Amino acid sequence: MSTKKSFLSPSTKENLRIYRYKFSRNKLSVFGLILVCVSIFFAIFAEVIVPYPESIGSFVDYANASLPPSAEHWFGTDQVGRDVFSRVIFSFRGALIMSLVVLVISVPVGTILGLIAGYYHGTKIDAVIMRISDVFLSVPSLILALCIASILEPNMMNSMLAVTIMWWPWYTRLVYGQASSISEEYFVKNAELIGASKAHILFKEILPNCLSPIFTKMALDVGWVILMGASLSFVGLGEQPPTPAFGQMISDGASLMPDIWWLTIFPAAGIAFMILGFNFLGDGIRDMFDKGGH
Repeated sequence: MSTKKSFLSPSTKENLRIYRYKFSRNKLSVFGLILVCVSIFFAIFAEVIVPYPESIGSFVDYANASLPPSAEHWFGTDQVGRDVFSRVIFSFRGALIMSLVVLVISVPVGTILGLIAGYYHGTKIDAVIMRISDVFLSVPSLILALCIASILEPNMMNSMLAVTIMWWPWYTRLVYGQASSISEEYFVKNAELIGASKAHILFKEILPNCLSPIFTKMALDVGWVILMGASLSFVGLGEQPPTPAFGQMISDGASLMPDIWWLTIFPAAGIAFMILGFNFLGDGIRDMFDKGGH
């Protein structure tokens, strides 16, 4: 008789069940998860699901230019005859890539700096790290991103770099507050007494207790990064034509409002779709890790 061995301990399984219950209890969070999954699906399979893949590139069809929404073109066509629905769906890819790259770089950098500053609270290391963070945080995020992006060549890579440069201090500040208080806890002092290394204390003792607010902020920040990327694209500092981008499409259609309203309304709806999804998902993650919940 053979028995199946599970890689998860009973306590881990129980914790996962509790997390799933807390998350599913909030219906808006479940709805947000669905929106996020749909957004990811659009981003991955854009070329397969769009009805007019040629509209993604430098395609011109003046005979069908500026057509209103119809059964043939669900979101209408733009000034040169490209299908707006196809371009909106493809824009999900650029928005998600930007948010992924920005957070993959800024979260580890900000978290590590916040851990170090929080653990060495009150020292010169703390002062240097947090004063540098304060300098970045003292300038409005969008203004700083626009200044950086305007210096560089306007393209997707440089717009991601501009947003990343101004995003890490938020995680440094968040983790710093958590780490400063956790570093005074008995389990941290016990680890120091038994001779644990600084790396062990930072990443094994303090970091796990900071993960809940980090994960919550990451989910909420995806929407903000998407909005920031759309803002850069709106002023011509993001993804360059003919590759579609939400901000670029809204900018192109803004001067034609209200006559050709679909050029602006549908890309804006795409941004709202993604931001709502990630914001609802972030609320669910916060509830999931809330120790006071039942």
